[in-house]
Parts: sequence; structure tokens; C-alpha cells
Amino acid sequence: QVQVVESGGGSVQAGGSLRLSCRASGYTASTYCMAWFRQPPGKEREGVAAIDSDGSTTYADSMKGRFTISKDNAKNTLYLQMNDLKPEDTAMYYCATDFRCPLVGLGTIHTADFDYWGQGTQVTVSS
Repeated sequence: QVQVVESGGGSVQAGGSLRLSCRASGYTASTYCMAWFRQPPGKEREGVAAIDSDGSTTYADSMKGRFTISKDNAKNTLYLQMNDLKPEDTAMYYCATDFRCPLVGLGTIHTADFDYWGQGTQVTVSS
């Protein structure tokens, strides 16, 4: 059974950093596409970053340069390093995975690509 569990969220001041982790189980993470999404209060879920099974990465434009997605295949764990955090980064952050993510291959991080989701970890950035 495919499962992903996020951790690492918390409260930070603007300009600070956090690293989110997503531990995968029930499958080999190296063979799957994985991604981070976020959902700010009262808004729709949006793609943040994705990493395909070949290691290629895709970022939402607003996250480029501040966020870095990476994966440790030996630990079956996905990471999101977030630097220079801003109050508008406040959201619930979700890890998602699936065997294939064709939209990511086209440069779009979309919920339609992913069937497996974690419960989320809250990130709050204060000004």
C-alpha cells in the first residue's frame, strides 16, 4: 500500500528557512514521480515542485530560486528546502506521488497527475 507522510512544518519568521520531509512506503520512491503542493487558507491547492523518476525537477515560477526539491532514494524520502520564506508561503504543504506524472513532464505541476497524498504539514510564516 502506497503511503506518504510529511513532516518538518512549523512556524518561522519571514526570511527564515524550513526543510520539509516526505517519507514514502509501500513502493520504491526512485521509480515514482513525487511532488509538493500547498494550499493557503481559503485558496485552491497549487503545485510547488516536482521530481520525476529520472531525477528531473520542475518548479512553480514563484518558487524558483527559493525552494529546492530533492529525493534520497536510499531513504525513500522526498525533501523540500524552503529559504527566504515569506508570509504568503503560509499554507498546508502536501506530498504527493504516483507512478507517472505526464503533466510534470510537460512542465505543469497539477493535482491530476497524483493519486497518492499525505495528510499535510502546516507552514506558518510571520512578518
